[in-house]
Amino acid sequence: MAGRGTVKASGNFNASQDAETLYKAMKGLGTDEDSIMKVLTARSNDQRQQIKAAYKTLHGKDLVSDLKGELGGKFETLIVALMTPPIQYDVTSLRHAIKGAGTDEKILIEILSSRTPQQVKDIIAASSKEYDADLEKDITGDTSGHFQRLLVILLQASRQQGVQEDKIQTDAQTLFEAGEKKFGTDEEQFITILGNRSAAHLKKVFDAYMKLAGFEMEESIQRETSGSLRELLLAVVKCARSVPTYFAETLYHSMKGAGTDDQTLIRVMVSRSEVDMLDIRSNYRRLFATSLFSSIKGDTSGDYRNALLLLCGGDDA
Repeated sequence: MAGRGTVKASGNFNASQDAETLYKAMKGLGTDEDSIMKVLTARSNDQRQQIKAAYKTLHGKDLVSDLKGELGGKFETLIVALMTPPIQYDVTSLRHAIKGAGTDEKILIEILSSRTPQQVKDIIAASSKEYDADLEKDITGDTSGHFQRLLVILLQASRQQGVQEDKIQTDAQTLFEAGEKKFGTDEEQFITILGNRSAAHLKKVFDAYMKLAGFEMEESIQRETSGSLRELLLAVVKCARSVPTYFAETLYHSMKGAGTDDQTLIRVMVSRSEVDMLDIRSNYRRLFATSLFSSIKGDTSGDYRNALLLLCGGDDA
């Protein structure tokens, strides 16, 4: 997966020089958004943290506070997101998802189903350090039922490794009997198998399931479950098949229809820009017969659009 991001560390990097460029862009009347955008989208997150430190040393001020003071709207949200270390960004996103009015299940689902077990462990540790909060307790206090059960399993971040050949057939059979074959659904079985097996193992289970049931796993979940649990199970299955495909779909839905879900668009573009944006782009092209670049272009405007297009890193028209 290494090197599948569109944003890479800059080769001839000089933190102090970048800090000066940003300072000048914000000094005096008016703000040079273009310079800010060009610097920050062309540096890795690690380099942005070094720029932040250099800015503090040179000017005694907090770069993020200054950026917030100069920018506004969605462009500001995007730039501040770029300035946040990745684990920190996930922690903050999850915190907003639980702490606001009502729970934003979509964020819980997206982050917990797509991050690696190590990332989930880092998120829990950072959450505890930053907010003195027990993430699992916060999430269980805000959710219920089978949805809560599966989130808790994902928070354990203890998926089995590799493929267990002897379990492929029995797992497929168990899922078939828990869903399609019985009146009413045994959600517990879905949760246990989908929450605990490795992605490589699950892919083989899905193939075996298809032969057995005559349906794709996703179709059965659509039919057999509902609400937040359905969304979470689907996300887990899609991420087991392919994380970049899952994010291509997430981006598509954030821009489809009336109004754009900018929160999701920003979160995915920022958090995947150094990870697998190239794969997300090629899956987007394959699935939706248009490029991610042109969808963003048609759906956003101004500096916000330009910065997103820089993160997208090119057009696959």
